[in-house]
Formats: sequence, C-alpha cells, structure tokens
Amino acid sequence: MKRINEIEILNDYYNRHNEEGRLRPRANSVEFLTTMKYIKKYLQKGMKVLEIGAGTGRYSIALADEGYRVDAVELIEHNIDVFKAKIKPEHQITVRQGDACNLSFIEDGKYDITLLLGPMYHLFKENDRIKALSEAIRVTKTGGVIFCAYLETNTNIYQKFKDGTFEDIVKKGLIDDDFNALPVPEGLFMPCRREDIDKLLNGFAVTRLHYVGTDMLHRYMMDAINAMDDETFEKYMAFHYKICERADCTGLSNHILDVLRKE
Repeated sequence: MKRINEIEILNDYYNRHNEEGRLRPRANSVEFLTTMKYIKKYLQKGMKVLEIGAGTGRYSIALADEGYRVDAVELIEHNIDVFKAKIKPEHQITVRQGDACNLSFIEDGKYDITLLLGPMYHLFKENDRIKALSEAIRVTKTGGVIFCAYLETNTNIYQKFKDGTFEDIVKKGLIDDDFNALPVPEGLFMPCRREDIDKLLNGFAVTRLHYVGTDMLHRYMMDAINAMDDETFEKYMAFHYKICERADCTGLSNHILDVLRKE
C-alpha cells in the first residue's frame, strides 16, 4: 500500500513538473554531457541497451539518434506520452510501462548496457532500492555495465540553506539530527551519501568502474555557466572531467553516477 502511495505522489509531481526541460539550460547540461561521456566509454556498435526509469527519453533518444537500439521502461504515464511523441521513424526504440523494482517481463542477462538513471531518486525504502539495483544487475549480461544515478545528500542540504528552506525540511521530517535524509515519500526525493551506496552494493557480484560527480557545483554556478561563451564552456567541461572522479570532490556534486561491471 505504501508503494502505491509513492507512485501516486510521483504521478502528481511529473504531471506538473517540466522534466523535459530540466537538462536544457547549459548549466544543467553538464550532468547530461558527463553521463553520456561515460556511457559512450563502454558502448559499442550492436550492443543491447536498456534504460530503466527513462523519464521523457532524453538519454534513450540521444542514443537512438546515434543508431543504437534501446528498450526503455518508465513508470509514469505522462512521461511515456512525452517520450513517445519524440520518437522518429528511424529510431529503434521500444517503450513500455513498468516498475524498476519488478522487471519480471525481462529475461536474465539480456542487455550489454543498463541505465538506471532516475529510479533511485524516488525509492525511499532500502529494500526497494536493493530490488531496483538487483533487477538492473539481473537483466544485464555478465561483463555488461550498469549505470546507476543518485542524488547526493550534502549538496541537497547546502541548497536548502542557500534557499532559506532548511527549517522547512526539518519541520517536514525529511532530515534527522545527524543531517541524514529520512525516507519520507512526500519529500519526493531520497538523497544519499557514498557510504549508503556502498551498503546497497553489499552482496552483489559487481565491480565499481567509476564513481562520478556528474554536475559538481553547477547549482551554485548556474548563472555563470549559462553566461559562458562556447570556448569558456569547453574549458569548464575539460576542468570538470579532470575532477569529477576525485574522492575529495564527488561529495559536493548534486548528482552521482555509479558505474558497475557485472561479474
């Protein structure tokens, strides 16, 4: 019953939220460009790709534009409608509705590349997060690569102080006295820290290839990044790529990408 309530909250949010436009401003494109860079590091011609929690299809469409075949699964009907409207006749994309925690309609070891770039933001119970990760690993071939995205707790808290809304999340019970995020679906998002992600991986036969801060301090530099000319932005991205895996930097990124190889 609790999971049904979470889905209702998500449906309401994405019916009102412009997810399609979220990555369009230059500052927000840092996350997209970085994630795509790491995906392409392992993607080869002819590989089978699955995107779980595909949203409105930003990544699936980008990969299809480059000729890759992509199967996509998305929970929210509104997102699926937006996604399908963007599919071109030449795209090799299938889209179906489904829950990241239960991919029983997909056989074991089918995909070379599996993208789990959204569901972990909205799964509040540890057991559900483990289920989603387990399913993503299960449907991936041995030797295949799983890309899993998370929201970082530290940046989320900094942002609340910056916005003057920190006391609001305290009153809503979204955070404890040690500044850990609490599993409250009404908060919409469930951020975490690296130790939480490491705990989720316990018992899974995977090897971490990369742990990446995909957008770093972009939330504090949005105006400056959006104002950059092309040459400056190119240099900014070169700097970003140099530091985005540094252990002393990733904890200040808003979005995290955990790249895993299935053993």
